[in-house]
Amino acid sequence: MPLTIDIVVPVYNEERALPRSILILTDYLKSNVINPWQIIIADNASTDSTRSVSELLCERYPGVNYLYLPQKGRGRALKAAWMESTADIVSYMDVDLSTDLVHLPQLIDSIESGAHIAIGSRLSKDSKVTRSFRREFISRTYNLMIKSMFFTGFPDAQCGFKAMTRETARTLLPSIKNNNWFFDTELLIIAAKGGFQISSLPVKWDDDPDSTVNVAGTATEDIKGLLRLRFGGVPKVSPPASPSRR
Repeated sequence: MPLTIDIVVPVYNEERALPRSILILTDYLKSNVINPWQIIIADNASTDSTRSVSELLCERYPGVNYLYLPQKGRGRALKAAWMESTADIVSYMDVDLSTDLVHLPQLIDSIESGAHIAIGSRLSKDSKVTRSFRREFISRTYNLMIKSMFFTGFPDAQCGFKAMTRETARTLLPSIKNNNWFFDTELLIIAAKGGFQISSLPVKWDDDPDSTVNVAGTATEDIKGLLRLRFGGVPKVSPPASPSRR
């Protein structure tokens, strides 16, 4: 039996992007993914019409569900959705679908083949990335900082395209303090230092020119998070039993 998968799409004020993204995602899943799946729109305290748009999408597309959180924070939304999940595999992707969906079956295959965590990488040799020099420079500098401070092997901490076993999520999440953008990095550092098997996949990734991410604010939060882990210590977490293999 194929493993079941939950695909979480964390959103904040995405009333405009959601209809197109959910249509594209559901069409792709129906045609290309044999695993039983559901999409969870995880709304972290939107103040626009994201809620009503999401509820309409849930009515229109079978397999789409909506989760509302009264507080902001992408990490908070992912924690809530993954801790409630009963699927074998939990995952997430950004609502702008910057990562080409052709990589989703590869992500699932990595987990089914034994990895605890599978991540998309925009910084691998075979990745094909379209974005500004400024964002490329910031990303490469940030990931170099992670490697030099923690001696980790994963190439790209912040690509919004990740999956893991449900047991892995439930093992790691209680140790992650950050509820915002640093969530991904903290999760991967704790996992890498704990000996979790992390599979990294080069991806095709196109920058969203309408992205609402505050690059400067996010970078500041990330640096503070790295310093907290470097000088406060990385929590020691052991991986769960080896994931199911095909």
